[in-house]
Amino acid sequence: MGVFMAIIGLFSTVLCICTAVLRWNEMRYRKKGLPPGTMGWPVFGETTEFLKQGPNFMKNQRARYGSVFKSHILGCPTVVSMDPELNRYILMNEGKGLVPGYPQSMLDILGKCNIAAVHGSTHKQMRGALLALISPTMIRQQLLPKIDVFMRDFLSNWDNQVINIQDNTKEMAFLSSLKQIATAESSSVAKEFMPEFFKLVLGTLSLPIDLPGTDYRRGFQARKNILKILGQLIEQRRESEEDSHKDMLGYLMRNDDSNRHKLSDDEIIDQIITILYSGYETVSTTSMMAVKYLHDHPTVLEELRKEHMGIRARKKADEPIDWNDLKSMRFTRAVIFETSRLATIVNGVLRKTSQEMELNGFVIPKGWRIYVYTREINYDPFLYSDPLAFNPWRWMDKGLESQSYFLIFGGGSRQCPGKELGIAEISTFLHYFVTRYRWEEVGGEKLMKFPRVEAPNGLHIRVSSD
Repeated sequence: MGVFMAIIGLFSTVLCICTAVLRWNEMRYRKKGLPPGTMGWPVFGETTEFLKQGPNFMKNQRARYGSVFKSHILGCPTVVSMDPELNRYILMNEGKGLVPGYPQSMLDILGKCNIAAVHGSTHKQMRGALLALISPTMIRQQLLPKIDVFMRDFLSNWDNQVINIQDNTKEMAFLSSLKQIATAESSSVAKEFMPEFFKLVLGTLSLPIDLPGTDYRRGFQARKNILKILGQLIEQRRESEEDSHKDMLGYLMRNDDSNRHKLSDDEIIDQIITILYSGYETVSTTSMMAVKYLHDHPTVLEELRKEHMGIRARKKADEPIDWNDLKSMRFTRAVIFETSRLATIVNGVLRKTSQEMELNGFVIPKGWRIYVYTREINYDPFLYSDPLAFNPWRWMDKGLESQSYFLIFGGGSRQCPGKELGIAEISTFLHYFVTRYRWEEVGGEKLMKFPRVEAPNGLHIRVSSD
């Protein structure tokens, strides 16, 4: 009996301490003018609930507190906005005290010079350098031919294979980008680079707690290894004194008058990491989910295959696709947009207040993050009829792409600069995949939609050329 009472007493004490800690943490952030909401535990906040429950966490908080509420996620106090009009205002007004606000883990691992972290004149300089690499002219003249050669080779031996399309699209997205960045050296560095890059990606969405075994520690160590690989690559190119590298790294390193956006070595490396990171996540996941949705919707697959067979009928057997072919892939573009919308590859973007400011009647302190949560816009029945249906035809009206609520690729001056390059890569992949192969799913593996879209056990398909 005494032992039992001791256990009850201990339990009561722990409960009282936990309650007191939670109440103390709530009091820390009970400043007049802040939106309603809960802050969770010190340091950890509500990150665990946010990552585990995802959209349900957001919906529950909105039901309790409205479309604008406060929380503490990914290591910082955050105001979450699920209000479409406010979200658009935030994205379109960076100059009014709303600067990039990505989590510390992302800043540490991607680098403080990456385009997502900087603002003002530095952002203009970095964005200008990036846009010069992936402009329509560059895609047409240099990047699309490389993408075409790569995709043909990558898809050449899939016949009669059972493959994990998730792993394959990840590898595809990484290797395709690496080939565009460092064409001559891509094959020699890929084996060492790729596993480090995958660890870096996992670390960007984690609590910035530097302990052994954490995703953050592994991601930060992977960054160090990648810095060494890229630093050696830059040094080798300088020592070779060869100035004929027609790839992204060659352009970034150029010192002549043709390069208006000269960057330091640190800035070049962070730019390369940013190009790899941003393209990898969207291209790999959109490609995987497009294969999934096409499998589940035969009429869509038939229409897509018809478009691509029409392109092949106009060309010789081994003739690559060109810029005009890419521009003619209207239904393919619609499939990519609908896949991005329905799967919600990107849930939202983060901003940070550089000064105390008022938004929607709330006073947001300086240094707080604002999570522009755009996920629910994708399923708004007032914006998209029958929003849970996979219907690429809705995008055949180009007006939908230009609507103010179209935030699949971000908004304002931060709209994804690699949007058209990513569409070119996915379109080329789909072209060779659907014109060469048919496929069926081997098992009904589970799909997760948050915090990343992924198949925890893989997504396996049996491929045939019949």
